[in-house]
Amino acid sequence: MTFILPADQPTVERIVAAALAEDAPWGDITSTVLIPAGATATAELTAREPGVFAGAEVLRTVFRQVDAAVDVSVKAAEGERFEAGQVLAVISGGARAILLGERVALNLLQRMCGIATQTAAFVRETAGTKARIADTRKTTPGLRALERFAVRCGGGHNHRYSLSDAVMAKDNHLAVLTRGGTRDLTEALAEARAALPHTMHFEVEVDSPEQIEPVLAAGVDTIMLDNFTLEQLRDGVGQVAGRAIVEASGNVRLDTVARIAGTGVDVISSGALTHSVRSLDLGLDIHLGADA
Repeated sequence: MTFILPADQPTVERIVAAALAEDAPWGDITSTVLIPAGATATAELTAREPGVFAGAEVLRTVFRQVDAAVDVSVKAAEGERFEAGQVLAVISGGARAILLGERVALNLLQRMCGIATQTAAFVRETAGTKARIADTRKTTPGLRALERFAVRCGGGHNHRYSLSDAVMAKDNHLAVLTRGGTRDLTEALAEARAALPHTMHFEVEVDSPEQIEPVLAAGVDTIMLDNFTLEQLRDGVGQVAGRAIVEASGNVRLDTVARIAGTGVDVISSGALTHSVRSLDLGLDIHLGADA
């Protein structure tokens, strides 16, 4: 299986801690009242529909933070396809601890598996082309690290992580930069390019074919063709002719992505991988053991 860059563990710990604090700020009153302190249990994380797995370390982290004595045995690898009815993990330990972590674990894993499954579907549609499927910054606030890890599990790639790690000039930036069109676009972009470190990636979005040459003349690394028709995308790829990475964005859905990839673009970015994905149906079925 292809190596999948793991999510940053301190970030995973922080996200899980915040989720547990939200869900059980003063503990789990129901389990405290109903479940004997010494009761043990085994729970199976089971798929109720087919999908692609993502989130093993998130699952471990949830129950480790709840109770370090809980054992989590993950049965699926990151990025592995699974079928309905398949057991993805087995959790054993104190019943109270398992019940406390159940909802947070399911909420996070269901969303991550949903994103991985959606991404894998996009990747399958573009098989045989050179196009990479990439996510966007249209992620759930606070969950970006987990959602982007799930994209990688689905075979996709990540765009810039945040506003801080790459330059990406969009239409509003260009309007301000050129003072509403009164300043030469190429000159303004080249001046900005010259001020950057040589390691900083520079991408510019264009929304009309007429902008392609002025943007390329500034020496950008990637040019994003936003909401171009298929014919315009094909013409744009020919016009760029390898002088920059060509990214397509806008109107990217599962039913359109194959045709977009067929135009020859290098990257296809889609917010649909994360902003409107459906969480996958997973269940955590608990079996109580003997009291301690």
